[in-house]
Amino acid sequence: MLELTGVSHVYPNGTRALSDVTLSIPKGMFGLLGPNGAGKSTLMRTIACLQAPTAGSIRFGDIDVLAEPDRLRRTLGYLPQDFGVYPRISAYQMLDHMAVLKGVNNAKDRKEVVEHLLGQTNLWAVRGKAIAGFSGGMRQRFGIAQALIGDPQLIIVDEPTAGLDPEERNRFLNLLAGIGENVVVILSTHIVDDVADLCPRMAVLAQGRVQLEGPPRDLIRSIDGRVWQRTVPHTQLAEMQERHEVISHRFFAGEIVVHVLSDTQPEGFAPVVGGLEDVYFTTLAETRRPVAAAAA
Repeated sequence: MLELTGVSHVYPNGTRALSDVTLSIPKGMFGLLGPNGAGKSTLMRTIACLQAPTAGSIRFGDIDVLAEPDRLRRTLGYLPQDFGVYPRISAYQMLDHMAVLKGVNNAKDRKEVVEHLLGQTNLWAVRGKAIAGFSGGMRQRFGIAQALIGDPQLIIVDEPTAGLDPEERNRFLNLLAGIGENVVVILSTHIVDDVADLCPRMAVLAQGRVQLEGPPRDLIRSIDGRVWQRTVPHTQLAEMQERHEVISHRFFAGEIVVHVLSDTQPEGFAPVVGGLEDVYFTTLAETRRPVAAAAA
């Protein structure tokens, strides 16, 4: 179990990236969903002991993460948002080098680890290829391979599917799902479908605060009967936004599909089964409401 209590972080320039983040994260896949700039990467770096928080505490099992960062690092696998490697080295050589850095010093043991991870991430066929020639999805799978060295019990992946094509995204998510059965895996992303597909528990982080937490199914049930849909010409969008609480809108076949949140059925709207995307956009709309009111 990973326990975060009152974690806050203020950068030297005064920017408050995190405010009183408190979460309990059990074994399995946990989705941390939020827009760009929400503080997700700051929180991931803090958990990974790459920076110390301004306030709060973090525990992983019996490890006091802030007081014993080296103990945490020995059981941590981390795939950051910007993952850099030596591009002209082959996948096998790079993974072997990183295994040495993680303390796998016995050559026979290291060979077994490297070969197993290349097979597990479906990179065995390209083990001799320079990483510079890898596709985005192959690079991300290599990133997971290096994160799995040493059988970590806590794995952090930050925006892992951004920029991947649908086939590579599915392959990568299937790999994560297989890994996440017996360890704590935190999937930090702004892509709603990644969380909906993988995570039995999740939280929404916005403006540096946890705005919502729970199982996705329970969160979706919380908006049952409150989401309504209407398709309108794009010229009517401004009118819809003035008259209703619009939580999302998207273009479809030259018109705009509008979703609104209301306890009663608005005129001209039809009921629609809400999804995790509606929960997410509703939460973001609520966080922005006080700002809009103050500006008015």
